Amino acid sequence: MSLKKATLLIITILLIDQISKFYIKTHFALHHRIEVFDWFHILFVENDGMAWGTKLSDFIAGISDRTAKLALTIFRIVAVIGIGYWLVSSIKKKGPQILIVAIALIFAGALGNIIDSAFYGILFNDSYSQVATFRPESGYDTLFHGKVVDMLHFPIWKGILPDWIPFFGGDYFTFFEPVFNVADMAISSGIGMLIVFNKKAFHQEDEMAETVYVEKE
Repeated sequence: MSLKKATLLIITILLIDQISKFYIKTHFALHHRIEVFDWFHILFVENDGMAWGTKLSDFIAGISDRTAKLALTIFRIVAVIGIGYWLVSSIKKKGPQILIVAIALIFAGALGNIIDSAFYGILFNDSYSQVATFRPESGYDTLFHGKVVDMLHFPIWKGILPDWIPFFGGDYFTFFEPVFNVADMAISSGIGMLIVFNKKAFHQEDEMAETVYVEKE
C-alpha cells in the first residue's frame, strides 16, 4: 500500500470519528441515551483516562488526577509519533499490505483520541445537564486536559449470571458493557489484525532483515 492510500484511509477514519464526536457533543447532554436496537444504544459518556476510564493515578500513588491526565496526553502524543514513524518506515520498505493497513488503523484511532484529549477542553463547554456549544467563551478545561467522547454501546446480553460461575455467579452482568468510539474501533481492529495475521504481517519484514544481514556479511 502506498503512502497516499494509507493517508486517505487515516483521513477517512479521522473524519468519521471526529464528525460523530462533534455531533454527539453538540446534540447530547452527558449520559443521554438513544436505544437504536435492544442490542445497540447511542450513549454519550466522556472518558477522562485510559481504556474503560482507568487513570494513571489509579496505579501511581501521590500523583494528582490532573497531572496524570497531562502525562497521559503527552504519552499519547509521543506514542502516535512513534506509530507514524513505523507506518512511514513500513511503506518505504514495501512491507505487507496487512501490516500497513493495521498500523494505519492504529495511527488513525490514536490520533482521533488525542484530538479529544488535547483540544476538546478548550473547544467545548461541559455537557453536564446541557448540550455543549462549540468554541464557547470559556471551555470546560485547559489545553491537554480534554476528555475523550464515547458513544457506541452494545449491551448484547443482560442478566443474572448462574451461581456456578466462579467469583461472578449470581451477579447482574451486561455483555458488552464498555462504551467506545470510532477511534477505539480502529485501534482494536488494527491490533486484532496484527494478532490474527501475525505471520503474514511480519514474515516479510523478517525476510528483508535476514537479506540485509546476509548482504552485509
